[in-house]
Amino acid sequence: MNWILLFIAGLFEVMFAFCLGKAKETIGNEALLWYFGFFVSLLISMALLIKVTESLPIGTSYAVWTGIGAVGTVLIGIFFFREPIEFWRMFFLSTLVLSVVGLKFVSH
Repeated sequence: MNWILLFIAGLFEVMFAFCLGKAKETIGNEALLWYFGFFVSLLISMALLIKVTESLPIGTSYAVWTGIGAVGTVLIGIFFFREPIEFWRMFFLSTLVLSVVGLKFVSH
């Protein structure tokens, strides 16, 4: 169950990065709504990370959380913010995914 919560926490990390990106593209009340979404996503992500670290090692939890966030944010950038898809970028992104999966398998 803790690994599922950790995955969800990582998804909320991706969500707060997405909201931050959208807030930069807008102005006025729309930007404030995106900043509100950023803040709420940040709180949920952090609360779940705190909960998970009660049972899983902090180093593993944090590495997996940031890994999910990094991979998800790169994909959000590609699909929503028109960031470039380059070979080396995808290569290192795939090594990050393999590292996160590896941490899951070697953690008790």
